[in-house]
Amino acid sequence: MPVKKIINSGKVPIHIYTDDIESQAMKQLKNISKLNVIHHHIAVMPDVHWGLGATIGSVIPTLKAVIPAAVGVDIGCGMMACRLNLNAKSLPENLRDIRFQIEQAVPHGRTNNGGRNDRGAWQNPQDDILAFWRLFDINKKLSNVINRHPKLLSKRVNTFNHLGTLGTGNHFIEVCIDEKDDVWIMLHSGSRGIGNRIGTYFISLAKKEMHQGGIHLPDKDLAYIPEGSKYFFDYVKAVQWAQDFAKANRKFMMRAILKAMSLALNKRVYSVEAALNCHHNYVEKETHYGKTVWLTRKGAIRAQKGDLGIIPGSMGAKSYIVRGRGDTNSFNSCSHGAGRTMSRKSAKKKFTVKDMRKQTVGVECRKDKDVIDEIPGAYKNIDAVMDNQSDLVEIIHTLKQVVCVKG
Repeated sequence: MPVKKIINSGKVPIHIYTDDIESQAMKQLKNISKLNVIHHHIAVMPDVHWGLGATIGSVIPTLKAVIPAAVGVDIGCGMMACRLNLNAKSLPENLRDIRFQIEQAVPHGRTNNGGRNDRGAWQNPQDDILAFWRLFDINKKLSNVINRHPKLLSKRVNTFNHLGTLGTGNHFIEVCIDEKDDVWIMLHSGSRGIGNRIGTYFISLAKKEMHQGGIHLPDKDLAYIPEGSKYFFDYVKAVQWAQDFAKANRKFMMRAILKAMSLALNKRVYSVEAALNCHHNYVEKETHYGKTVWLTRKGAIRAQKGDLGIIPGSMGAKSYIVRGRGDTNSFNSCSHGAGRTMSRKSAKKKFTVKDMRKQTVGVECRKDKDVIDEIPGAYKNIDAVMDNQSDLVEIIHTLKQVVCVKG
């Protein structure tokens, strides 16, 4: 469907692809539209919802500036999916062992004593992850940036340990079956602790620079770093590193998952075609409406004509492999998922373990109180989201998850 509504309340209009938008998110979007650095308009995806710093599901073009809080702290967070040499009949009736093997292969979530399960499998001496890591060594790739910003890194940034780990919250690994009964692996994760550190550090610098320059903003979280700033190119370089790290992190996890599947099924499991790997929290230089801009997709993926992308639903719903239609009004973008309808705290108050079991029937996954915040009922209807962006993407495959590992 085309744009549902256009709001004119700032320096640029806001183009929204849904009628389902909360007041908090609308307030954030109106604040963004008042910034002098925004170009042409803001595009709002159908999975839109309030986010920390900036609205999730928004596509923001900025002229000669970047808003670090819009890029966020989970820099390069995104999806990876691949179709396997398996069909539904290849899977056992009981999928618990498959879930167990994946959980053993990919560190995720929290330990039993409440600590984080952050120790990545790269440290396994029988693997080649040390060589893999050297390609992304932050101390070498960003040595000049680190020298200028010694506070960027700290002992708490376990960059080594985080390579090959899923994380917590809404990060997940799923085994899915498509409309032809082919089996897929799909996963969601980002740049982990180091991306968080880069984002947090430069958000703070942007706020400091706005204050020192006497620039008044409708929301302090919308502090931006202009190209003339001494911080600008350091930030861009660090973000690009984190985006590359996030994509590599997904590749490594996928490799570990395929090994786990092979072990569980006692046969070689592999991808039969090139895997899809796309960001949905990132910034990139692009040209739109006659200007070269820094385009931030905050909870959105690129959907240029012909682009293949991944749009996941919630734990008990469907997910989609899509092809972009190249819609210029959306800045060649589409949604990154279903989008939340309530906060994690609200979900835990409203739903019970019984609700979780009912809403995830047919999915081999955790069904306890610690994952209630990820219950399908806390998310928008993915079919409605897809209907609202039929002008942005076409559906290539429909996937239904049968195994889900939550972070």
